[in-house]
Amino acid sequence: MPSPASEGAPARAGARRAAVLGSPIAHSLSPVLHRAAYAELGLDHWSYDRFEVDEAGLSGFVAGLDASWAGLSLTMPLKRAIIPLLDAVSSTAASVEAVNTVVFTDDGRRLGDNTDIPGMIAALGERGVARVESAAVLGAGATASSALAALARVCTGPVTAYVRSEARAAEMRGWGERLEVDVRTADWSRAADAFEAPLVIATTPAGTTDALAPAVPERVGTLFDVLYDPWPTALAAAWSGRGGAVVGGLDLLVHQAVLQVEQMTGCAAAPLEAMRKAGEAALAHR
Repeated sequence: MPSPASEGAPARAGARRAAVLGSPIAHSLSPVLHRAAYAELGLDHWSYDRFEVDEAGLSGFVAGLDASWAGLSLTMPLKRAIIPLLDAVSSTAASVEAVNTVVFTDDGRRLGDNTDIPGMIAALGERGVARVESAAVLGAGATASSALAALARVCTGPVTAYVRSEARAAEMRGWGERLEVDVRTADWSRAADAFEAPLVIATTPAGTTDALAPAVPERVGTLFDVLYDPWPTALAAAWSGRGGAVVGGLDLLVHQAVLQVEQMTGCAAAPLEAMRKAGEAALAHR
């Protein structure tokens, strides 16, 4: 595993550094988004890189960071593994036991937060979804718990989670109790029933919902598909074809990255549109 000092731009006087860590990490758009923000904000002394880091190497990586480091973005499988290495965790991150953002303070403290949850809420709000009476979640992985946390602030009624096993169902009901969301569960074989809800959040890996695309009904509400590559997914394309509103993974990625940039740099407002355009351009070249 490369050390923080062996990759990316060399440090110079006054330089500030940030990076995204995870495994695998080569696909991450985070460097594109953060660098676009730095360019727009005139932060030419800031750099943002990516590092392939697994759970076994995380502690050593963090221990090797010097005072030039301002923050880290965490993706799978590190969102929970980072927590014991932190001095404090926000209530948002604690609610789902997942940290995707670490900020290093001037006095050397490591503060953890989760910008996925407010990022989801902001992405939905951008499409005019501020409140729904019910919702459905496809899947039960780590992103699904963040989706439930977002729905705790958006959905006033029940949320039905469509899952593949009773163990996953029990896990989602447990998250519902913890987050004070009325979670009901159904078997994945009935996943097409989700499309009756005014808001559907698909949290599954690429290809998982492709077989459901032909089942999209004539009248649909809003689909939030957390994937961004490949895009559109078969489900998102079918949904758009029915005239339904679609929120994509890039929307989530940009909104959560906006919050990360603001926390790490101290800037009051990150340039959302410049970051979005950079992300769209990068995806278009893949």
